[in-house]
Amino acid sequence: MPVPARETLRLVWKELFGPGGARQRYAASSARTSGQHVIVHRPGQVVVLDTTILPVKVLDGVFGEPVSVHLTTGLDAYTHSAVAFRLTLVSDSSIDVAMLLGDMMMPLPLREDWGEELEWPYPGLPATVVAEFAGRKVAALPFFTPETVTTDHGSVYRHHHLVEVQRVIGTNILPSRVLRPTDKQAIERAFGTFRSLLFERLLGYTGVDVADRGPDPEGDAVLTVEQMEHEIATWIVTIWQNRKLGGHAPAWGPGEEHSPNSLMAVAMGQGGFAMQIPAPELFFELLPITYVRRIDPGRGVKVRGLFYDSPVLDDFRNQPSARGGRHKRGWVIRRDPRDRRYTFFHDPRTEEWHTLRWTGLPPEGEVPCFGDARVTELLREAKRAGLAPRSDAELLPVLLELIGGLIPVASWPTQMPKKKRAEHAREALQGQAAAADRPPAATTDAGRERPTENTVTALPAAPRPVQAVQALDAERRRRREATTAAKPDLPARLGDSYRRGNLFLLPAADETDTPEGDEHDPA
Repeated sequence: MPVPARETLRLVWKELFGPGGARQRYAASSARTSGQHVIVHRPGQVVVLDTTILPVKVLDGVFGEPVSVHLTTGLDAYTHSAVAFRLTLVSDSSIDVAMLLGDMMMPLPLREDWGEELEWPYPGLPATVVAEFAGRKVAALPFFTPETVTTDHGSVYRHHHLVEVQRVIGTNILPSRVLRPTDKQAIERAFGTFRSLLFERLLGYTGVDVADRGPDPEGDAVLTVEQMEHEIATWIVTIWQNRKLGGHAPAWGPGEEHSPNSLMAVAMGQGGFAMQIPAPELFFELLPITYVRRIDPGRGVKVRGLFYDSPVLDDFRNQPSARGGRHKRGWVIRRDPRDRRYTFFHDPRTEEWHTLRWTGLPPEGEVPCFGDARVTELLREAKRAGLAPRSDAELLPVLLELIGGLIPVASWPTQMPKKKRAEHAREALQGQAAAADRPPAATTDAGRERPTENTVTALPAAPRPVQAVQALDAERRRRREATTAAKPDLPARLGDSYRRGNLFLLPAADETDTPEGDEHDPA
């Protein structure tokens, strides 16, 4: 058969895919949206956000098994400061991105093992002033309200929850343009620098391909997720913020040498610094919102299949809300998808937030944290078993059995499938992150308050199976005691009847043999 010439193939290829190798419809849409270049001239004007798989195997906090985590980082386009980051066991969700945006607006607390050289260093604003407003010592990392956040076209950034968060904090989430890699080149280059300067030197490094890793990266993993988070935070504050930028020098100083900290100091000298530290109540504004039409007089509010109650709802039971607009007569309830044990009620009279406990929680003891996925599994299992509970307290044994109450603790790491182990590890990590994000005023179970500082606490070897077994036993004991009308008296000790009837038992020193009323004068 006659073979077409090379020139014919080139012309056909150019007609189908264009001169750059891309399809014409993508190239045409990119050309229409190219517009003009954006000149970034102040910190916080553009923050680039992206997620990548951490190239280091770490150990989860439940089973101690090597797992892969995702690193989500926010990079300021002007100073190239890594203003915030988060580690998640799976790809980030809308609540993780929302809390990351909240971290950009809050000063980073100075941790216990960080010296004074890592404290707030920028001239013109003393560290004591920042510490006075923040309530604690602040580390050398800038914080501000981002004006524009540039992301990729992932579905998590188009979620309706992030659209609401965008309205709350006053920022714009702007996806990058098609076929324009320069919109996010800063964060992509930063990930490469993270890998070459930090991750390659850690045990458990997996590399970019199989030829760039060790023989057994899973066996080399020694750092837990909490320790890795602390390692990255220390490296960012110590090395990244003081590292020479090189080719990223500002346009007004092409021959000068700058680091992210020095650029931040210059920007503060040129335009000042608006020290706006949001109130702790910002945490509630970043949570997904639910509008409840009715507050049940006996069970409280129903949110995603579960009932939540508290004495603060007594004044609002069986009353419609005065709210108007699209969600007319709806009470505002905020929920944390990472920890469904609690929801938060907004009091329209005092503008305060109150914590509502799940009605299925026991009055004493602690139930392991569970999220939206576990609630869906719980309701599906209750429906499959034909359980029609009169109260959510009857769902607690089913929940604890799903968490692991029926599986012996010694059999968890070996008998449970790997997928189930990953779910439990993720729930434990999400619960820990939710507890760290909650403000001090939001109390947890049994009235205990969260520590005022975001301290990193290592989890025990196997907390969830132990908590599930103990909570299940406590719930069964409580129900068994509640069904008993009157508790039987304890049996007498052995030998009590003999001691009471012993004729040879001498009387006590204060007793007398003289009968009462037969007294006489010895004289």
